[in-house]
This record gives sequence, structure tokens and C-alpha cells, in this order.
Amino acid sequence: MNIIIIGDGKVGYSLAENLSRENHNVTIIDKDSEALRKAEENLDVMCIKGNGVSTKILMEAGVDRSDLIIAATTSDEMNMVCCLTAKMLGVEHTIARIRDPEYASELSLLKKELGLDMVINPEQAAGSEITRLIKFPPATNVEIFAKGRVEMVEINVTNSMAIADMYLKDISHRFPSSVLIGAVHRGDEVIIPNGEFMIKENDSIYIIGQPSRVYDFCTRIGIYIQKISSVMVMGGGRVAYYLTKYLEDMNIKVKIIEIDRARCMELTELLPHALVICGDGSDEELLISENFSDMGAFVAITGRDEDNLISALIAKHHSVGKIIAKVNKLNHSDIIKSLGIDSVISPQLITVNYILRYVRGLQNAMGNPINALYRIVGGHAEAIELTAGNSAKYLNIPIKKLNIKKGILLAAIVRKNSIIIPHGNDVIKAGDNVILITKDEIVTDLENIINWENNR
Repeated sequence: MNIIIIGDGKVGYSLAENLSRENHNVTIIDKDSEALRKAEENLDVMCIKGNGVSTKILMEAGVDRSDLIIAATTSDEMNMVCCLTAKMLGVEHTIARIRDPEYASELSLLKKELGLDMVINPEQAAGSEITRLIKFPPATNVEIFAKGRVEMVEINVTNSMAIADMYLKDISHRFPSSVLIGAVHRGDEVIIPNGEFMIKENDSIYIIGQPSRVYDFCTRIGIYIQKISSVMVMGGGRVAYYLTKYLEDMNIKVKIIEIDRARCMELTELLPHALVICGDGSDEELLISENFSDMGAFVAITGRDEDNLISALIAKHHSVGKIIAKVNKLNHSDIIKSLGIDSVISPQLITVNYILRYVRGLQNAMGNPINALYRIVGGHAEAIELTAGNSAKYLNIPIKKLNIKKGILLAAIVRKNSIIIPHGNDVIKAGDNVILITKDEIVTDLENIINWENNR
């Protein structure tokens, strides 16, 4: 596909990196020469210096031959105008990043009036992701499929858990439940395990199943799940606003620490039920004076990665129950994980996941719709949800007779109100939502997970 990205900030660069890796023809438009130089040197993309609103610049970028335009500048209004202009010049599909809370309640109207095919609000999506982690504190990461009917929960294995040093086949006998351990991250290795695989201490495992079944399995293997009733949030930006809204709907008390006095005044008006404190959230004395060690969770979501990590480590030192930090630069994700911070979230990565899902769906417009796509295990694997078509070759064939490619695991089948953890005799039927985990393959269609030439 021919794709134009307007804006070469963190999100634009990451999108260009991922889309060019998937063999799309990517053109970046930006006014910043230095940002374009970095992209030109490191990525297989074309770069054009200029304003993405300009018809002349868009034509130079080949807008009339493009399949998709993604507007990801720092200005919501500019992103909307870029998409509107591109539509007038003949682009069929447009995506805009719109972040301002004032637009949040009007997104459906904006999409319709501006002809936007997709709107992504990274901060709102990040707030939603943090909320899921607070609802299930033992998890490092929680992703949802089939409109919430299936969850994938990442758990770090400790020696106190009953499954440590157990083979998967023995786990299923000792703790029979309708869940699946679909992937394991051990050191630098990503493993799609089989029954002969042994779980070890310090493994990160990905458990898939109905939320209630996942919860039950976790409690049975020795994971203590305590309900969180209070959260301290360091940083009063947009993520904090959306997060607080979500938490207040769950009757969770929120205390926000924000260093900017003017922003504190704004938040006090916007979030009258939250306690807003003006101060430096990386100041240990301030945190202690606000009794942060009594909080159920500590969430560091300022605009500075360094401050977030330092305050998260202070919270860890004071034994706060659940610690979450927002990180924009993902270059050092393994080092950050080794610090012992419970969960790290990235609005940038969330945005990339959303847009990759949309692009893969466009590639496969006549095949299986892609309902969800998540990069997991530090981006080394993907969890994808697709809908089975009506006339596919794989329908109604027992899974054991399908020669599924190595490195791909069928994790769950959602059929109307039933959640099936598939075994050899199960089949995929038309209309099923199929959730799979893939380590090496870029999947756009259920057809291409099967070796048809070797299939019996």
C-alpha cells in the first residue's frame, strides 16, 4: 500500500518504522529537517519537508496515488484539516490523531463530517489500558478481545506460585480450567509453548480465557488478587484526566500530584471528585507526607520518562501495591522491566497497534476482518483476533488436520456466547472470532496461517 504519514514525531516515526517493515511504501511529511534526516537515514521511507496541509506538498508526496493518509502532528486541528484536504484530493482512507478532551465527546460527529475513517486518541486509550491493570493488579499487562469476553493477561511467575517448575500438560491436569498459556517470555527468548514445556520462576506468561476463568485460574495457582480502592496519580496531563474519569466510574478514590499550579486549578474544576495536590511527584518527602504507601496503586504518567521511572522506583521502595509507569521511549524496555516496575505503558505503542490493525484490515478487505491486534513480549510477538469468512477452505476441518505454521498458536475461538479453548477435534466455523498468537509471521488472513501445500 502507498501510505503518507504527516508528522514525524515519536508516533509518526514509529508508524513509519513498522509500516515500512511490512513492505508498505511510506512517505513522511514534516517541517522539521532534523526529524526527517533521522527517518531518511534509518528507515526505508521517502521524506518531504513541508506543511501537510499544503495541496502542493500533498501532491508532491503522491496523494493522488495513495491508499491511506495518517495525520499525527501535535495539532488536532491540523490533523483534521490534513485529512479533509487529502479526501478532497482523492485519498480513500484517512486516520487522524485527535487528543484534546474537548473533542472526545464529539468524535463520532467529527468522523462523519470530516469523512475520517479512524480517529485515535492515544491518551484516552492509555487511560483505558491503565484502568484494566488496576482492575487486575497482579497482571503486568491486560489486553481484551471479542468486546471484553476474552482477556489475555501477562503474569510474572514467582517461586511461590504452584505452577513454577511444572510442565504445561501437568498444569492442565492439576488445575483444569478453560484457559490457555499462549506465550512465554524467558530472558531474550519468546516461546509458543506445548505440553512438554516447563514453566520456571521469572518467566512472563500470557494467560488467555474468559475474564472470570482467568481470575479463577490465577487465584488457584496462588496469586493474591486484592481490590484497589485508592490510586495516586503523578502528573496531571491528558492521560491523568481520562484515567481519573474511568477510575471514578469504578468508585476508586484518586489523588493527583501535578507540579504546574495553573494545571492544578484546571483539574480541580474538571475533576471535582479527585484530590489535586500541587507539588513535585518525584519528591520522596512529598509522597511520604501524602501517605502514598497506603495507596492501592501508584501511577506515574508525567511527560518525562525519567521522572516517571524515578518516582515508580520510590514507590517500589515503599512497597506500594501496584506500580505503573508511562514510558514514551521504548528503546530500553528490557532494562526498564529489570527494575521491577509492575507495568509499563506507552501511548505511542498503543497508537501503533491500533493503526497497524486498521492497515492490515485494509490489506485484507475481502477476507477476515481484523478486530484486535496487540504487540506483546516487547514487540517480538503479536496477538490477533480475526473473524472467519463464509467460504474459507479451513472451515469445519478439525484443527489437528490443519497444518498450522510453526510459531502460530490458535489460542481461542469465540462462537456467539461460547468461548472455546481449542483442541485437536475442534473446528473453525463461519463467523467465529479466532484469537491467535504469532511469533514470526505477519498475519492478515486466517488462510495464511496454514501450510496448504503440506496439508492433509
